[in-house]
Order: sequence, then structure tokens, then C-alpha cells
Amino acid sequence: MSIVADENTRVVIQGGPAGGNAARRMAEFSYLIKKPFNVRAFVFPPDAGKTVDIPYGSETLVLPIFVTVQEAVKAYPDINTSLVYIAPNRALESAMEALKSDKINLVSMITEGVTEKDAKILAHEAKRLGKVYNGPSSIGIFSAGKCRLGVVGGSYENLILSKLYRPGSFGVITKSGGLLNEIIWICSQFADGVTTAVGIGGDAYPGTDYVSYLEMFENDPETRAVVIVGEMGGNLEERAAEWYGAKKRRIKLLAVVSGFCQEVLPKGMKFGHAGAKEGTRGEGSARNKSESLKKAGAIVPQTFGALGPAIKQTYEELLAKGVIKPAKEISAEQLPKWPKSIDEAIKNGEVMVQPLFKSTICDDRGDEPVYGGYAASDLINKGYDIPHVIAMLWTKRLISDQEAELIKRIIMLSADHGPCVSGALATILAACADIPMAQAVASGITMIGPRFGGAVTDAGRWFKFAVESRMNVEEFLAYMKTNVGPVPGIGHRVKSIHNPDKRVKELVGFAKSLGRPLPHLEFALEVEKITTTKKENLILNVDGTIAVILLDLGFPVESLNGFFILARTIGLIGHWIDQKQQGARLIRLHPYLARYATEPKQEVPPIEKSVEV
Repeated sequence: MSIVADENTRVVIQGGPAGGNAARRMAEFSYLIKKPFNVRAFVFPPDAGKTVDIPYGSETLVLPIFVTVQEAVKAYPDINTSLVYIAPNRALESAMEALKSDKINLVSMITEGVTEKDAKILAHEAKRLGKVYNGPSSIGIFSAGKCRLGVVGGSYENLILSKLYRPGSFGVITKSGGLLNEIIWICSQFADGVTTAVGIGGDAYPGTDYVSYLEMFENDPETRAVVIVGEMGGNLEERAAEWYGAKKRRIKLLAVVSGFCQEVLPKGMKFGHAGAKEGTRGEGSARNKSESLKKAGAIVPQTFGALGPAIKQTYEELLAKGVIKPAKEISAEQLPKWPKSIDEAIKNGEVMVQPLFKSTICDDRGDEPVYGGYAASDLINKGYDIPHVIAMLWTKRLISDQEAELIKRIIMLSADHGPCVSGALATILAACADIPMAQAVASGITMIGPRFGGAVTDAGRWFKFAVESRMNVEEFLAYMKTNVGPVPGIGHRVKSIHNPDKRVKELVGFAKSLGRPLPHLEFALEVEKITTTKKENLILNVDGTIAVILLDLGFPVESLNGFFILARTIGLIGHWIDQKQQGARLIRLHPYLARYATEPKQEVPPIEKSVEV
């Protein structure tokens, strides 16, 4: 047997992420004892309709989230227990909802900071309904070999070390969650382990006290002894002493009370638990509690360190009397091992995993991103700028300051070209339709192609082809005319040799001032000399200029359009912000901007009905 929770306990968890974490710990125990997972559902209105993924060994269980306890119980009629992981301002409402459910008999609350008023209301309501309300501030309840409620018991390895996969003979009740885990472990090392361990919480007004659980343990034939760990403050331990000394009990009681330091500390000193506070005239002192328990016949070690030997002696006496039999031990090899994650297995050198892809530009596995071997913070602190990072990520080399300056100018000169080009127009239309920034800017970027910005890549491809093939200008133009068509990067709708593009002049002039070889740029300028003799607007345009300069800086053809995308994104974001700040409304084109070439309006002919044969 066990008390409060057993193999028939079925749980709904009221709460969000903290409840999900508790469920994952509970699933570890269910997996260890090879039993179905006992959590059925979650109640958390903000995420209602969603699901929670819970690892169960190598499987993943998917649990639903409901708005109310009533909905959860209706969907899963076997639910009989609720764990409350709700913030203190809503804990009363949530716990009351669970207590009022006809199906739920046990409510255990982890929530800390519940007001004394709310705690009293919940304790009173549970008593009136004949139900068990455990907490607040409870780490949970553990019935060895049968049920785990909450994170009590610690890690998977600790569950095994504490022999929680099978029942022992000792019950445990504590206020402290950390000490509950400690006592569970001590019982497994000095005796045969625990039957049920309960953390009642360290608040001043727990929903269920020591006496309530001592009564349950007294009626549980598997529990032969109970260990309680108390502390200064309140009178729960004195009441436990009164109960134990009122008549001869079947169970042996061992107790230790912390807080003797209170006697030498200044008055009014605060301790960790809300209930650990001295009353008037020294009421609730650790010494008074210990003396009361001793007088009642409990075994009270002088120190916490002496508790283990006391448990051992009690266990051996029970064995000698034949009251209990030695537990059948299970070897570690017989217990299921919790599967390791891929990360753990790789770290331990236990598996080899074929990578999904290879990345050669950035490593984010440390404290910060490392670009091509250089820490991002080091690049900043040593004076490098955005163009250096671009070159590092796109070509895997650190460029000079002069090269960085040229890239900066390319980006600045290409950042925007007014609201009427296709990319900006698409972004503006989206902004006026109240589309968020990311999607609106993306709609503008999707306009970048062969006719808008794409000429950068195409120009780079064909000028690179010409230079690497050692063609002269005449050969190149003849090849393009025969095999490709117009030369990408050559030609402008508005600008011409008599009305040059200032952006091109700026970039060409600065590139030449660097005093470095510029074979692609020089070739493109030679092409311009020939094409402008045929038509004055067949000049080297800004797309072509950017392409050949970047080729001369060592950037691969594949990266060239990236500069246009990167630069123009700056402008697209600006257009989106501009329209949002203006409160621009949805745009509908004026009819005069469209040429309607449809048929004139005419009468619709009647439908010809087929004749049945």
C-alpha cells in the first residue's frame, strides 16, 4: 500500500512551463517503473488548444491543454488528482476549481507566496469536502514504486540511488523540499527505503499537517516507521507529539527539528520558510518541539547527522523482530536506463552522427559567434566594421580598410532608389495594407530579379567570363550578341554618356584611387566606350559597376546579388517605417493607371442545354 498517491493516481497539471517541467520529471519515474504515464492533461488558459510534448524514454507523449479543470476531467474521467503550478495571485482560484471537481480527491500545490488568508480558505474548503489539500510551497509527494507527484526525488539517477523504483518501510514527512530528497536518500542507504514521502511545504498554514499524514501512515500496513523533519515556528510538531503520545502506536516515529541556532541569533531573525518564525514568549522553538517529541516517545537524534544511524538502528530492530522482511533488491542492469540525448552521446563519444550539412563561416557553439575563426567581440574591439564582417562571412577573409570603405560606399549608394521602383512599391503597398515589417520587406525583396537588381549577378557572371577567357571587347560583344543578348550591367533608361550616373562616377573614382589591379572594372569601361558609340545611354550602370568592382575585390559571383539585397533592405525598411508613421491607408490603384483591354459589356447568352438520348 501507500498513502495519498498510488498506481491508480491520474493527474491534471494546472500551470504553464513549470508544470511542464514537473510532468517531464514524473514521466522519468513512470518510465523507470515501466508504467503508463499518469499525467493526463494540462489546464492553462493562455495556451488552451495547444499541446505539451513530454519525453517518455525515446518516445514523445503529446498532452492536451484545456481552459478549465472541468473540461480536462470531462475528456479524461479517470483524473483524480491536481498539481497546481499557478502564480500566487491566481492560485486560490485554480486550487478551488480543482477541489470543487467531484472527480478530484487530492490537490498538491507547488506555488510559493500564497497569502495566509488564501491558504486558510483552501485548507478549510478541503476539510469541508473531505479531500486532501497539500501545500502550498510543496515539492510534491512520492510513493515509491507507484507514483510521483511533482519534481520530488530529483534526477533520474537519484531515483535509482534512492531505490524509489520499489517500496520500502519508512514514511517521510518534511516541510523542506530539499530535505525531503535528503531523507529519502538516507532511508535508502540506512534502511530499505520509503513507502511514501510527503513535502507539506514551509508556509505558516499548510493545507495538511503532520498529524493528518501520521494517521494515514498508521493505517498503512506497509509503513513501519515514519521520519518527520520539522523546524522552528508554528506548532505542527507539538501537535504531532501530542498525537503520538496519546496512545500506543503501531508505527515508530523518528524526528529531527532544525532551528536551535535561533537561541543565539538576534530576535526577529528571518529564515527561509514563511512558517519558520518565532512566536511570542518563545513558542514554536526548536528546543520545545524536540523535547515534546521525546516525551511522547519519538526517537529524536541530537543532531541531523545522527538521523541516519537512528534510522538504521530502527530498521535493524524491525528486521530482528520479523516485522519486516529484507527488500528484494534489483540490480542496476535490470532497471531501464533513461535514453541519452544525441548531444550527450556525441559528447561522450558513444555515437557518430552524419551531419545534415556543413558550415564553414560561423561557429556559434561557444559564448559568442565566431566569424571565420574571429570572435565577434574581438572584431568590434579592434576596430573592424560591418564591411569587414560581410567580407569575412562571404569570402572568409579579412579585407583591408580601403576595401571595406569601398564596400561601405556600395551599400550607401545602393540603399534606396526612391518609392517608385518595384521593390519599394511592393513594400509600400504591404505597409499600407498593415502587413508587419518582416513580411512587407520580404515582399519587396522578392521583386529583386533579372529586371530589378539581378543585373548585378548577371553582369558579374559575364564580365568574369570575358576576363577569364581573355576576350577582347569586340569578341565579347559578338559572343553576347550571338549567345546571350544585351550585356547585363550596360544601359540605363534615363542616364547616358552626357548625363552620367553620379553613383557610378563615385564608385569608379574611389576604386581607381586604391591603386590596385582592377581587371574587371577596366574591361567593363572598355566595353562602355564601344557601346556608347552605338547608343549614348548604353553606359556602364550602377549594377554593372558594383559587379565588376566586387569581382576585383575577390567576391564570388554567387555573392554579388547579396550586396544589392543587403543594401536595398535598408531602404525598404525605411519605406515601411515611413508609411507606418504617416498612418498610410490601404492603397487601391486609380482606374486611369490601368489600361482596360477587355471586351465591351454585352448580354450573357443562355446556356445551351444538352438533349438527353
